[in-house]
Amino acid sequence: MDSKKVVRVPFEKKEVEELRAGDYIYLTGTLYSARDAAHKRLYDSILEKEATGVALTGNELYEKKILPLDITGNTFYYLGPTPAKEGQVIGSAGPTTSSRMDKYTPLLLEKGLLGMIGKGKRSQAVIDSIVENGAVYMAAVGGAGALLSKCIKESSVIAYDDLGTEAIRKMEVEDFPVVVVIDSKGNNLYETAVCDYLANH
Repeated sequence: MDSKKVVRVPFEKKEVEELRAGDYIYLTGTLYSARDAAHKRLYDSILEKEATGVALTGNELYEKKILPLDITGNTFYYLGPTPAKEGQVIGSAGPTTSSRMDKYTPLLLEKGLLGMIGKGKRSQAVIDSIVENGAVYMAAVGGAGALLSKCIKESSVIAYDDLGTEAIRKMEVEDFPVVVVIDSKGNNLYETAVCDYLANH
């Protein structure tokens, strides 16, 4: 039996390159929650700056206070948690459907985002951008929000508090289970799993 594979986040580029579609891994370190409303705000802030003819890296966008965090090397978890009950760090923390973020994702990957966690398929434009930028898309188990929340040890809102549950949260996680769906080479578990199934039936 394979040993448990723990990967620290934020990712190192080399680590992302070694991940393969179908890998079952456990993330330990820092994740950021971000859903469609937060994505739109980040996206619009970047475009507004670039409309002036200035293209900046993720680090520069943060240093110039255009973005509220440095997305370079970081991972977004597509999450809008339920309110935490007394004694809880966070409420139920299941993934949101990833396609809601597809419009905004290529630009964020271009600016340094390395990882994404959600559920469901991604557009071809996102897949192409994952390959172009050496990123990775992972899936968390839908319907297991209560269990996933136990892997989140700390959680605090760091930006867009007015968005309520869709605010950006910085979360410290331990052994957070995910499956690599689309790796940095463009291998797609949703496609290979279907092919494997058909080949064996």
